[in-house]
Amino acid sequence: VTVSLLLNWLVGPFLMFGLAILLLPGLPALQDGVILVGLARCIAMVLIWNQLAGGNNEHAAILVALNAVFQIVTYSAYAYLFLVVLAPHLVTHVGGVAVAVNSEAIALNVAVFLGIPLAMGFLSRVILVRRKGATWYQASFLRRVQPTALLALLFTLVVMFALEGNAFVQFPVTVLRVAAPLLAYFALMFLISYLLAWKLGFGYRDTATTAFTASSNNFELAIAVAVATFGLTSSQAFATVVGPLIEVPVMIGLVYLSLALRSRLFPVPPGREAAAVGPKRPETPRLVEGRP
Repeated sequence: VTVSLLLNWLVGPFLMFGLAILLLPGLPALQDGVILVGLARCIAMVLIWNQLAGGNNEHAAILVALNAVFQIVTYSAYAYLFLVVLAPHLVTHVGGVAVAVNSEAIALNVAVFLGIPLAMGFLSRVILVRRKGATWYQASFLRRVQPTALLALLFTLVVMFALEGNAFVQFPVTVLRVAAPLLAYFALMFLISYLLAWKLGFGYRDTATTAFTASSNNFELAIAVAVATFGLTSSQAFATVVGPLIEVPVMIGLVYLSLALRSRLFPVPPGREAAAVGPKRPETPRLVEGRP
């Protein structure tokens, strides 16, 4: 858990920040959008990637919960650090004019888009479990409301793509330029996390979980913050919308890469990892006929 948190909240944001500055020189608005994507750690789709790759579902659930809490507490502070403190100084060296950022607006948007759903989820669990019981809550309520998350995400993406569709067609070069730091980030972050976990002696399931939680991003939050802070038709919002276009196919490819590396780096079958790293069981002495 400690390794994953360090990768998520130290390595990941700084890596995306550096790639945005290097690969988008003179385009501070697009840089800000890409940086917002890098600051938003994944708390949803990563569960799907982790499951497809055969990762540790329990470990992933814990990391997702921790990332959700960390995002509420630190996202606005990180946005202030990278967009207000660091980016303007570097932008002046690589060309362009720094974009004004309202850190208070970012903090408010994070509280609205993460804090309110988290509070509603907590209260619904406490109230409904008391009134209906845990069995009804798990088997009936969660099963009925679970599809709403996917529907809300699809609605958000449809609206954004409908509004930004012309921009994608009119400015394909801009899309490719924004895609460059995103592609580099996903590939580098996955390989760094995967190989680090392997070097530290993690089993395959925990290695896959560590890599996917570190390399995935919460593009829904990044889109929401960019739209609410900079405007629906802003370059920052445009950059964040490119995020899911790149992340989804790349993550599917990384699932296949993870499964391919499993046979090379982890010769022990995933279901037997615990036995492989644990102490060996003493052999039961054989009874030979004629001997005690």
